[in-house]
Amino acid sequence: MAKQAIEKHRISIRLACMCMGISETCFRYESKLSAENKQVADWLLRLTQANKRWGFGLCYLYLRNVKGFTWNHKRVYRIYRDLELNLRIKPRQRILRDKPDELSVPTAPNQVWSIDFMSDGLSDGRKLRTFNVLDDYNREGLAIDVDLSLPSARVIRSLERVIEWRGKPAAIRCDNGPEFISGQLVNWATKNRITLLFIQPGKPTQNAYIERFNRTARHEWLDLHQFESVEHAQYLATEWLWTYNNERPNSAIGGIPPKWLMKAA
Repeated sequence: MAKQAIEKHRISIRLACMCMGISETCFRYESKLSAENKQVADWLLRLTQANKRWGFGLCYLYLRNVKGFTWNHKRVYRIYRDLELNLRIKPRQRILRDKPDELSVPTAPNQVWSIDFMSDGLSDGRKLRTFNVLDDYNREGLAIDVDLSLPSARVIRSLERVIEWRGKPAAIRCDNGPEFISGQLVNWATKNRITLLFIQPGKPTQNAYIERFNRTARHEWLDLHQFESVEHAQYLATEWLWTYNNERPNSAIGGIPPKWLMKAA
């Protein structure tokens, strides 16, 4: 308004500032960070387009911890809001329940793994299942095995494949699914001196690490793709798992990717 008054009425800057109630310093101020703001906006747009389910927290942690930018979170959030990138989350009614015992936090890799199944479907209507393996120490996804059916023999084969390059876990936490309580898996675990930690029926919170991983996989991988075949689903699973382990910040371990925690250990 002060600039318009100067141009229209040909008055001095001092008089225009007095009329509008602003200081001359404010009138003459020019932002020095406009170029960096464009860089922040460009990064935010690229991240949200490549990772459609990432919110502000993951975007900021990725820029700060993975890429090494020193931008303040308030500044990044202001630009994030200006670009209207904030996700709308429908609030859910919470049911009061008894607080479960806290899960023990492993202090080293291969102390406890968590395993679980997820279900989805192919474009032709056939049911698809995934077998997920997670190291509770650094929340690293060790495997996502995809197929139409995953019996106990296939579960054992997947675990042995991971053990070949990762090493043997001291214990494996799982629910009471038929594939897990079968004699075949129990005998295999006993033979390899691996303790099976079964959660109580109907208590998925006792297997919270893998349940949280499943939610992320559902949100950022399964819900975003239509699978033409098992091979197509397996390829996308492997691609997403690499991103999850090497680039996606994980707030549970300090906002860094799971692989980074292994390097620091």
